[in-house]
Amino acid sequence: MNTLIIPAYNEAANISRVLSVVTEMPDFQEIIVVDDGSSDETSSVAAAFGVRVIRTERNQGKGGAIAVGFQACETPFLTMLDADLIGLHPYHLRSLAEPVIHGQAVMSLGLFASGRKWTDWAQKIAPSITGQRVLRRELLESIPDLATTRFGVDLIITNHVKRMQLPIAEVFLHDVTQQMKEEKLGLLHGMAARLKMYWEIMRVMGK
Repeated sequence: MNTLIIPAYNEAANISRVLSVVTEMPDFQEIIVVDDGSSDETSSVAAAFGVRVIRTERNQGKGGAIAVGFQACETPFLTMLDADLIGLHPYHLRSLAEPVIHGQAVMSLGLFASGRKWTDWAQKIAPSITGQRVLRRELLESIPDLATTRFGVDLIITNHVKRMQLPIAEVFLHDVTQQMKEEKLGLLHGMAARLKMYWEIMRVMGK
């Protein structure tokens, strides 16, 4: 009933933290890692966990990777997670899924809390922009041009559901955070990647 999709770009050093948790859970019919044109060993690291790995030949951005993932499965419920999470436990994912699986909401958003000051603060400022969510499949199917949204995909999905005036649940993921771009890439390259991400988000505002 529930497929987990993890879009990943150059996350060989981080994705094991997430996969070591989710592969021990019987909750998912399938786990799909979409390697979005990585230049590192993301695909081989993920494959070692026995999950399904789909590798794109070129980087399509987060929106493109999510589109590839959900088109490759048929379950009515979809869970999406970032590949660089820290502190994730099964109870976080079950709490996230519960409102949707039991029909209380069509989508749930996972919000960082009590993790690290920077990620907690960023989540409070923009709760719509989270890579941790569970939703009904038809919501993604009804979004035009999903594959072109790149890092704007999280905002696009949330705004789409809000415009439809459908119920959304917010679930706090206590003690969960993620590795920041500056930690992955170094200060200058990380800041450049962050600015690019912000631009891609701003580009879809109002859509």
